[in-house]
Amino acid sequence: MLLTINDKNLRKAAALSASLIVSFATQAQTAAAPQGGTVNWLLILLVIVAVVMLLVIWGLGQVILMLGKQLNEKRRNESKLGAMMVFLGLMFFNGAQGQAADAAPASSDVISNYGGLSALEFWALTAVIFIEVIVILFLSFMARRMYRELRGIEDKELGAALESSRLMSWWRSIDSKWMTRAVPVEREADILLDHNYDGIKELDNALPPWWKYGFYFTLVVGVLYLMNYHVLGIGMNPEQEYAAQMQEGKQVEEAYKARTKNLVDENNVTMADAAGISDGKKIYLQTCVACHGQGGEGGIGPNLTDEYWIHGGTMNDIYKTIKLGWPEKGMQSWQSMYNPVQMKELSSFVKSLKGTKPANPKAPQGDLFKE
Repeated sequence: MLLTINDKNLRKAAALSASLIVSFATQAQTAAAPQGGTVNWLLILLVIVAVVMLLVIWGLGQVILMLGKQLNEKRRNESKLGAMMVFLGLMFFNGAQGQAADAAPASSDVISNYGGLSALEFWALTAVIFIEVIVILFLSFMARRMYRELRGIEDKELGAALESSRLMSWWRSIDSKWMTRAVPVEREADILLDHNYDGIKELDNALPPWWKYGFYFTLVVGVLYLMNYHVLGIGMNPEQEYAAQMQEGKQVEEAYKARTKNLVDENNVTMADAAGISDGKKIYLQTCVACHGQGGEGGIGPNLTDEYWIHGGTMNDIYKTIKLGWPEKGMQSWQSMYNPVQMKELSSFVKSLKGTKPANPKAPQGDLFKE
């Protein structure tokens, strides 16, 4: 098919490409110093890739422009349909690039998992690069077609030229040395073995080099593994790795507890350890003895050592009672005096009093509670 180029339209497309280059450069400059002083290297990289590919597109456009001029001189009276298709294609893709570039702000406060970019910014720039790849392939194909038509190269001649190209010669050399090293079909008789299985003949072809080199690589890895784990003892065996991971997990857990120790409430409270129960006893002796007795036997308040509870006997119930209180029954709220950890420790001590035998226990009150 004959392709002709309208010079004026291609100049417009080139000017549009130049304006987009300026737009992308502005994006990169802004991205280099976003708010807060942190450089977003992912955004800079994507913008640079987009700009470089845009320059490639501009260069291909210039090549097509030059070829188009020569084709116009050669086939001046032919159809203008091809030129219109090329121009519309350039305008469409360049317009898409401009819209995607405008949709990628230099910095954003949106929380994202795309290296500091929002999902919209990341996928917009990715779409720009993808579109540019399509445009480059399209323009390369059109330039090749125009060059072939201009030079009058037929498909067979083009195939012969391709066969004799340096690239194909280089690939055949690589393939014969490192990939397959197969014997050509014309020489299969030289490696034919005297084996015949129902008409199936066996050839003495060598193993593919890639397979042999892969096998040699596994041998080297095996020797290194043996020396590392079983001779020199540098690496950790599975048991040691497990112990190291458990230690690491313990450190992470302790760090988490340190960060969240004050995030205790009546919904997630758990029993404190021995040290926490001991601290809870100190709080109890300072605050609760007047109503519940020295050993939890009860007095003004109920007995804390039996299995009967007025407001529930779970850790959650005890913590809620200490935190919010029951003013109508004489139990005040302690959340203004003690922090969540201290109330947890006090709740744990009260919970630990169950089953103890203090002197002069008060009669049971409330409902029987079983864990």
